[in-house]
Amino acid sequence: MNILVLPGDGIGTEITDATLRVLHAVNANHELGLVFEFADIGFAALAKTGTTLPDEVLARARECDGILLGPISHLDYPARDKGGVNVSAAFRVKLDLYANVRPARTRPGLGRGHAAMDLVIMRECTEGFYPDRNMHAGSGEFMPTPDIAMSLRKITRHACERIARRAFDLARRRQKQKRVTAVHKANNFILTDGLFLEVTRTVAREYPDIELEEIIVDAMAARLVRDPGRFDVVLATNFYADILSDLASELSGSLGLAGSINAGETRCAAQAQHGSAPDIAGRDIANPTSLILSAAMLLEWLAEHRGLRAGEKAARSIHNAIDSALAEPKERTHDLGGPLGTRAFAERVVGRLA
Repeated sequence: MNILVLPGDGIGTEITDATLRVLHAVNANHELGLVFEFADIGFAALAKTGTTLPDEVLARARECDGILLGPISHLDYPARDKGGVNVSAAFRVKLDLYANVRPARTRPGLGRGHAAMDLVIMRECTEGFYPDRNMHAGSGEFMPTPDIAMSLRKITRHACERIARRAFDLARRRQKQKRVTAVHKANNFILTDGLFLEVTRTVAREYPDIELEEIIVDAMAARLVRDPGRFDVVLATNFYADILSDLASELSGSLGLAGSINAGETRCAAQAQHGSAPDIAGRDIANPTSLILSAAMLLEWLAEHRGLRAGEKAARSIHNAIDSALAEPKERTHDLGGPLGTRAFAERVVGRLA
């Protein structure tokens, strides 16, 4: 199976190298047959081709079995007409990677809250409040006069239905609390969040073994801090889930511990939840855990959707190795109070894979 590796910007090269060390190890240990190929995106591609996302890279992403996508510095890119394409958004929309799956769980000695948690946020990421994903042409954000700024939100029945079904499927597979929590603000966004809830309730009737609860987004933020352990699968539209997933990951210990995939029906990209952190790039201090765990999630997806033999077992070995390393304070990275740099932490994880 071919994996397209796109290191990205800032710390992207460092954490991608660390992740590849782990993937090469499980590739050999479990005879996965993974083949890695590389391409430039972000500033590296901009310097060579005049765009942060060359057409041939997107075309190759459609052909490969999986994608390892490093962090990008899209806020620092030039305007779109000068080549500054938001790579992450473009992949999600153009490859229809509509499900951004973001787990968050505590580990001994690392959680920032008083309670344990083990939840997954299922985020719809192809529409919602994001103006670069709302229009067939142009942007959903505009200024009719110099003193008025406006933004459109798009919610469709199709997108709500498929992300809801993914959430209920996941709750059934997890076999934990068997609950989906739908997050909304239908008391104010009566039509848009109302449509989201209507569709979610319809889908829920197909899963009588899974409980559906509905919580307003501001109350959800409070409950996530107060009692995160009561949540199993959290379902939300793009904007709400983006914010809540960062909150959940920070409560679990750090954004640097949060894996993430962007998945569609036929394609999947592993991508760390955090950004490119250019202020620490090149210093060998970035925590690669998020991208390593994202790669493990990609292996799980390939096992389920592409029949990757031993993919799930390889992914489980990565999760176990990460947990084992993080259990030892002396084997944590600097951001978690440990002494290790990016490369050294990857070596510890590789050493624990057996």
